[in-house]
Amino acid sequence: SSVSSGEGWNNHVEMGLWADAMIVAPATANTLAKMATGICDNAVQAVYLSARCPVFFAPAMDLDMWQHPTTQGNVERLISFGNHMIPVGFGELASGLTGEGRMAEPEDIVTFLDNFFDKEQKLSGKKILITAGPTYEKIDPVRFIGNYSSGKMGIALANEAADNGAQVYLVLGPTHLTTDHPGVEVINVTTAVEMRDNSVRLFPDCDAGILAAAVADYRPKAYAEQKIKKNDQDFTIELVENPDIAKELGQSKKADQLLVGFALETQSEEANAKAKIKKKNFDFIVLNSLNDKGAGFGYDTNKISIIGKDNKIKNFELKSKTEVAGDIIDELANRLEG
Repeated sequence: SSVSSGEGWNNHVEMGLWADAMIVAPATANTLAKMATGICDNAVQAVYLSARCPVFFAPAMDLDMWQHPTTQGNVERLISFGNHMIPVGFGELASGLTGEGRMAEPEDIVTFLDNFFDKEQKLSGKKILITAGPTYEKIDPVRFIGNYSSGKMGIALANEAADNGAQVYLVLGPTHLTTDHPGVEVINVTTAVEMRDNSVRLFPDCDAGILAAAVADYRPKAYAEQKIKKNDQDFTIELVENPDIAKELGQSKKADQLLVGFALETQSEEANAKAKIKKKNFDFIVLNSLNDKGAGFGYDTNKISIIGKDNKIKNFELKSKTEVAGDIIDELANRLEG
């Protein structure tokens, strides 16, 4: 009755601003779906949509509901917004089945929160530029040259850097994913030229740059104002080279700035990555191999190696992109301190 009279809604904004953390537990499949799509039909959703604090959610549902692509997609979307998932437990479920889907035990939730708030603000006061996602190079009003990058890795890096106290500028190419982390300013772009212009504008004021975007190397020389019609003949598109964002930032990099690159390779991976470090003036490079199952575009996981200017290599196991982001930000923070 209080909700229908409006009284229950009076303080949802105040609650969202007052709290140091918001914890949704249990987060049912229905609640996850509402959070992911912005439906606001109860007090929990009203507070969530007003919250400026870190938001944690502890999923709880039956095995099949948890594994359903819809639920997994909603979880992925919530994480991409900068929310924090408290992992589900494994055990006996209400249906009698055994598997993943149990809400984390209360003591595990408390431990998760303790670990989060005990995290050192390693990047406090630092400004970080991150590029992420693909670029789309226009051919005509309905066609473009692009690639399969989803931006997941770059968004995970932006959220992780912001969690560690940084002010992040995320120059994000066209993707359905984004983040609403309060420490991340998203600059949406479409083309490589737009990404270059924004990166060149922002980098001089930053302590470090992480170039995780998959930038198209070439763009069509001419843009057709009208849709190109089929004419039953071979069709040729003349391409011109796009600006080399990494090279431009590497040339302008000051002594106290760090620049991190990514290399997605299919052959001679280490040799190509080492050559790229020197050519682009990177401080270290993150190497992904398309030959590793579960790494590369579109996956929720990644398997990386970090190679420094001294050619020393650190190899990491296959991990979630959130965990991989933690490894990369740790490396960056240690080098900024050093």
